[in-house]
Order: sequence, then structure tokens, then C-alpha cells
Amino acid sequence: MAARAYISVGSMREVLTFQRHLATLGLDIPCDDALQSAPQSPLAQPLNVGGRVVGNRWAIHPMEGWDGTPDGRPTENTFRRWRNFGASGAKLIWGGEAVAVRQDGRANPHQLLIGDSTKADLGRLREVLLEEHLRVTGSTDDLLIGLQLTHSGRYSVPSAWGKREPRIVQRHPILDRRLNLPADFPVLSDGDIRKLIEDFHAAAKIAHSLGYDFVDIKHCHGYLAHELLGAHTRPGDYGGPFENRTRFLREIVQGVRSLCPGLLVGVRLSAFDLVPFHPDPTLSTPGPGIPEPFDLPYRWGFGVNADNPLEPDLTEPIRFLRLLEELGVPLVNLTAGSPYYNPHVQRPALYPPSDGYQPPEDPLVGVARQMRVHRTLKQHFPHLVMVGTAYTYLQDYLPHVAQAAVREGWIDSVGLGRMVLSYPQLPWDVLWGNALQTKKVCRTFSDCTTAPRNALPSGCYPLDPHYKQSQAAPQLKAAKKK
Repeated sequence: MAARAYISVGSMREVLTFQRHLATLGLDIPCDDALQSAPQSPLAQPLNVGGRVVGNRWAIHPMEGWDGTPDGRPTENTFRRWRNFGASGAKLIWGGEAVAVRQDGRANPHQLLIGDSTKADLGRLREVLLEEHLRVTGSTDDLLIGLQLTHSGRYSVPSAWGKREPRIVQRHPILDRRLNLPADFPVLSDGDIRKLIEDFHAAAKIAHSLGYDFVDIKHCHGYLAHELLGAHTRPGDYGGPFENRTRFLREIVQGVRSLCPGLLVGVRLSAFDLVPFHPDPTLSTPGPGIPEPFDLPYRWGFGVNADNPLEPDLTEPIRFLRLLEELGVPLVNLTAGSPYYNPHVQRPALYPPSDGYQPPEDPLVGVARQMRVHRTLKQHFPHLVMVGTAYTYLQDYLPHVAQAAVREGWIDSVGLGRMVLSYPQLPWDVLWGNALQTKKVCRTFSDCTTAPRNALPSGCYPLDPHYKQSQAAPQLKAAKKK
């Protein structure tokens, strides 16, 4: 079924129509009839995070802009995006950006890199965000800013666009084949991983010295730490049993505690996964995605049913969150899957990126799947502060669902990613009862993904004049036609 067969959320003109559509689909997505403004709104209520007050229930997800310098420093596009994050009114800035802890872990040749040579620039990013947030909201006392630390592992492209330089931690029969990796392609040794842990410690020290309130040890979307969680077939200290597959996290957290007293730690987690999908090869143009052929038991994922990898299994994610509690990690940002191999799971959208596939399900099904998992995990761990993902496809009704989800205790904070590229003021408008600026609402056209897939900066080319009128816009148009 092509994407056009699904009823677009953007075509619905009132919340009652949207609610009826959810009922028709049989989806359990909470949605309030009317929005409340601050100070009564559930979205305006403060949160306690490790003894720190976070002033409201909006969060900004970390995003790679593909707009840094070759040596890993921010450019004016990066500073502009962080100013927008500050102007959003959201009081939890989750990393703002995925920052590589060393050169070989960059996901693209323009990803930010943390080190002595980039330290001052990363500090300035935080400062411009603070300045803009103070200008818009009047206070930064209840603002919490983190920096997401990452190594891209299998998806490292550190030196030149199109030149993959994967660093893998396990043999994965499907993903190895996709990357054309030979059977003898080297797997990182335990010693390599221990050295990487030291790099995370060094990066956390820099973030702490710059005044960031927390660091996120990224465990999502198929990158290195996430792949370690699913490394059931890996031998040695960092694979096999659950205790070994979580050793990477434990050793990083223990080092941060020792080296950076007072620095909070968070984890962005792909709380479940499904088998990789690909375009149906029997169709001449990309149609709906279909699962890759797989063997059973499926032993190469985390939070996935080994006997049916088309559905989640939350047994190990629950163990992982229990471990976070034991380690004193107060913050977890919940996402799912990977943009590289099952994007309809990770970020539901009606329009795929140019190299993707059409959605194999109504994107609202993908939203509901993530929200259902978030609610289940929140019920198990009421004291962990949890940020939810996958709200952007809700479009005009995102605020109605966000308010209901927080009010009913499904999630503590609602995170925004693509939406703030087109409409950074959405949280502030919702909090203070301003009319929604519908011409700025993200319609999930996926140009923010198609652009970096073609070595262009990520941004909202359809709706943000800054990108719509940029030199990259005609290049993106030509790439999409090709």
C-alpha cells in the first residue's frame, strides 16, 4: 500500500475528527479535547531531576545538523539552531546535538566533535542557547542543558561523504551484508572498547568544565553503544550475557561519577527494536518497506522478540532501566529502532526520505507503538524521569496528545525533534495559549533527512525560509529528482 492511501493527519481540521480517526484505527493514543495554558497546564508543571528543577514538560531532542566544520566545530547554522532551541521555551535541552567523542566515531564529516580544539566553540553553543532562552522566557534558573556523547560505530563516516568507515562490535548477518562487509572484517576488541570508554570520560570532563548540566551516553539508533546492547553473539567482556552487554555503560558512568562530581548522566535508549526493513525489490519504484529475511532465533537486537523479530520484547529493556536506577542515572530518553534500517519504527512519517521506503503501516500505528512502550516502562519505573519520542507526526494535534500523555502519567516530558526545525516556538506558544502557527507545523516531508543523505545541511527546507532560500535548496531539489 502506498503512503498516499493513508489519511493524512494534516488533512484533519479539528481535534474531534482526529480523535474519531484514532478510534477508527483502534489506536490507544490519549488526546485532550482542549488545551490548557500555563500555569495550570500539565505541560507547565516542573520536574525534579536529580535535585534540579526543570521548569516544564517540554524537551528538545538531540539532532545532527550536518553543518559543522571538517574539524568538528559549529558553524553559523549550528549556532542558529541552538538559538532556536533556547527560544523554544522548553526547559530540558537533551543534548541539542549528537557530539562524537573522537574522530573515527563521527556519523558524517560535518558532525560536531568534542576535544581541546573544539572546547571553546561547544561552550559558546551553550552560551547562545542560554542568552536566547533568557530573552524569551526571562529565566534560566529552571533550565537543564545536556550534551549527547556518541560514537557512531557501524555507521561512522568520519572523513568524507560516502566513504564509510564502520567500527563494528558484533557480526550482524543482515547489516554486514548491507554494508558489504567481508566475513573477516575486524570487530572492535575488548581493548578497543576500553580505550573508547576513556574517550567518553575525557569528553564528559570537557562538558562538565563548560557548564553542561548532564551528559547523555547515547544508546540508540544502531550506533555503537546500542549495538553493544544487542551483541548476544559477541565473546569476551562486552558481549553475551546481559551483564557483559551493559558493562560499557556501567564503566562509563562509574568514571563520570569519579571524574565529574555533580554532573548528571542521562541515556537516550532505543527501548525496542524490530528486524531491519528494506524496499520491496519486486517493485520498480520504492513501495512499502518489507522485513529482511531472517533466521530464528533472532540474536542481533535489543528489546526484540527473538522468536518473532517483528514485535518488541521489553524483558531486557526493563532490566536495563532497573540498572539505570541502581547506577543513579535519573534521566532516560526513550526512542526506538534505527533511521538506517527501520525508520518507520523510529520516526513515523507519511513521506520517506529519498533513499527510503514507503511506510508499511499508517504512521499513527508507529506513534502508538512507541507511546504504548513508553507507558509500560513508566509504570515499571515511576521514579525515573522519562522523555517520550515520536510525537511529530501528530502535527496540529501534537499539543493535545502531549498534554494528555503527561496528565495521564504515560510520560514525564515530551521531546521534540523535527518539529522544532520548522516551528521552534511551538512549546512556548502551547504553554501560553497562543494560536498554533499551522504554516510552521512539520508535515514530515523528510527533507531534513534527505538533505544529509546527499551531503547537505539538515534543516526544514519546505517551511523554514532560512533553508528554503539557501544555496543548498536547489541542490536538494536536484538530488530528489535524481
